[in-house]
Amino acid sequence: MPSADQLWRLLNAKDRIFVIAGPCVIESEALCLKVAASLLQICRELKLPFVFKASYDKANRTSAHSFRGPGLQAGLAVLAKVRQKYGVPVLTDVHTEQQALAAAEVVDILQIPAFLCRQTDLVVAAARTGRIVNLKKGQFLSPAEMLQVAQKAREAGGCRLLLTERGTTFGYNNLVADMRSIPIMKQSGWPVVFDATHSVQLPGGGGDKSSGQREFAPILAQAAVAAGADGVFIETHPQPEKALSDGPNMIRLSEMKSVLQSLARIKRAVSGAA
Repeated sequence: MPSADQLWRLLNAKDRIFVIAGPCVIESEALCLKVAASLLQICRELKLPFVFKASYDKANRTSAHSFRGPGLQAGLAVLAKVRQKYGVPVLTDVHTEQQALAAAEVVDILQIPAFLCRQTDLVVAAARTGRIVNLKKGQFLSPAEMLQVAQKAREAGGCRLLLTERGTTFGYNNLVADMRSIPIMKQSGWPVVFDATHSVQLPGGGGDKSSGQREFAPILAQAAVAAGADGVFIETHPQPEKALSDGPNMIRLSEMKSVLQSLARIKRAVSGAA
């Protein structure tokens, strides 16, 4: 398990991308362990820093009847198990100041969901934990506006921040991923991540749930790495068609190695690494 300083150095490497990946939501401990083990092996082979992600609560589901996850305490227990068994850093979303404090006791990176990136108290609480904070760009914000969110977190004491592009609302159940966002947000001085799978989400496109176009996620990820993204955020599942959340935009686990290989090659070309 890398220390906080070691992890931060890995996330700031200039010659290789880092990978934040895992299932959308914690469906079970067994699923998380299976996905984490597979991704860890792939990332070791490709020499890519790996952070496991999964959500204990999907608080912004389209329908009130959709599966949200096991909840805070049960979910953190699963993430702690993944972290302890495989020695990998873990990331999860937080939605309230209290959740930020609780999750900071277990995970390495706290993630501010896109819809909540303007919630000052939440951003401040996460920054004050001392954990790395991943600030996801709201679908309703321009990339330049995210510089203010990062500054807010910095002024609250956040000294290790990530900024993540995840698409902008285009209307009528669609998003658009503007690659200009990558260099614009890099003006903050913090590493920038591209969320490939949420960028191909079709919000509410499934009637009582979101839909998606997973076939375009690798293409957008390649474009983002070419545009200078430092890391990629990719949700994955062994059987996306059976996933309890965001199945249509998740990459099949069996395809992750080829996807990450292509991204690693692009990063080496962009950085000039041999």
